[in-house]
Amino acid sequence: MNWQGKTVGYALTGSHCTLEEVMPQIKRFVDAGARVIPIVSNTVMTTDTRFGKSADWQQMLKDITGNEIISTIVDAEPLGPSKLLDVMVIAPCTGNTTSKLANAMTESPVLMAAKAQMRNLRPLVLAISTNDGLGLNAMNIAKLLVTKNIYFVPYGQDAPGAKPNSLVARMDLIMEACEAALEGKQLQPMIIERFQY
Repeated sequence: MNWQGKTVGYALTGSHCTLEEVMPQIKRFVDAGARVIPIVSNTVMTTDTRFGKSADWQQMLKDITGNEIISTIVDAEPLGPSKLLDVMVIAPCTGNTTSKLANAMTESPVLMAAKAQMRNLRPLVLAISTNDGLGLNAMNIAKLLVTKNIYFVPYGQDAPGAKPNSLVARMDLIMEACEAALEGKQLQPMIIERFQY
């Protein structure tokens, strides 16, 4: 697919252990010629963890994309009227974000951007990363599976022995999932064996 002239909204939420894994995926879009607009949740914007400092993640996003980060609801709202994004991906997409999206809650920049994208009937791609995907969040994932213009990066259980409810997407398939979504298709197979026995 030709990414030249395409604008990707790339949103990150607080699965901090996954941030290092998704940074190369953002660079793939840039290297392919896409304009990438970074969007972050309040948690990513403000929380330092053992996986890295917020300021460092923010700088990395700016360096890779060459664009300022959308980090407030006010800054995310114009994405709707401007119809700026050809495709939007939330990667990693936490259980918290999944739950709020499925229940029409808009209380973060990421969720406002997602709402704007859905308003425009344009593809929204989710790369879930949640310890509760086969727990209470299973019903939220199910709601989103049947929602028009929402697509998933293929996902599976990442640690079925230690965390039997945990689901994580294959982050290396983010670009491929977005390409399929732009054609109105769900990348298949969607449910994969992520954990190799």
